[in-house]
Amino acid sequence: MKSEFVPFSNGVDLSLDELLYYQKQSVKWLPPAKSLWSQMLGQHQSRQLGRGMDFSEVRQYQAGDDIRAIDWRVTARTGKTHTKLFSEEREKPLVLYLDLSPSMLFGSKLMLKSVLMAHMASLIAWLTVAQRDRIGALIDTGSQLIELKPTSRNRGPLLILQKLVTLHAQLLSQPRVTKPHSFQPAIQALRRLAPKGGQVVFISDFVRLNEQEKQSLSQLRQHNSVRFIHISDPLEAGLTQFRGTEKVTDGIRNQWLDFSSKQSRQQLELAFNHQQQGLKTLAQKTGMSFCALSSDQPLLNQISG
Repeated sequence: MKSEFVPFSNGVDLSLDELLYYQKQSVKWLPPAKSLWSQMLGQHQSRQLGRGMDFSEVRQYQAGDDIRAIDWRVTARTGKTHTKLFSEEREKPLVLYLDLSPSMLFGSKLMLKSVLMAHMASLIAWLTVAQRDRIGALIDTGSQLIELKPTSRNRGPLLILQKLVTLHAQLLSQPRVTKPHSFQPAIQALRRLAPKGGQVVFISDFVRLNEQEKQSLSQLRQHNSVRFIHISDPLEAGLTQFRGTEKVTDGIRNQWLDFSSKQSRQQLELAFNHQQQGLKTLAQKTGMSFCALSSDQPLLNQISG
């Protein structure tokens, strides 16, 4: 039976203890276990221990070479036996885009969207360094961008998590009066921060993403592997048992909604589905991966199958 309990968490405030909890949990997705991404996307991967192997070059066969690596096409073309050489797969640093803008500081049930984002970030960070890759982050508060360069070993996750805890506490205590900036500055920063061939993972509600910025994301995909993790709250899709009028906010604007009205709930659902489908379509067209998480369930309940 899956638990509704999130260890060390009250769902609103963010603590280092609740984020360090995912260090031990990350071992569940280390090879040869099913990968975190295939688990979330419902896919299968080969059970391979350690790094994969990258093709390096073709050269003439030498005594002792593995006959399974013979390149028969080159052999037929040249009339001399040639073999393929492989080298250990190169390190692929991972950079997290972590959304702490005003709309993420919202939750109607178990936790704030920002708390779920931090839990997911922690799990990915620990898993990344456990697989001998470096981890970095771009934290976006909506008014400022904090760049943390990819760093190896435990220092990488700890830098990110400590910064998240500090910023989260500050943002919860501050009045939010300015309109957050667009995604464009973050995308430009990621181009500098993420090494070519590395991975970029966006953990966000994507409410600030416009059509022009979607094109910029497509360009980022040309040099990096990109993943979207969409964080949402059920209230955003009109999924609530509450029947009455309530004031809701995206952190900047306030609006009264009548949740007793079926039409109001349906409008919320349609708008939410339109946004999420747009993200899915963008991911499919550009070869990015997409998955969704909801703040009404503990993270491990949603990704453990």
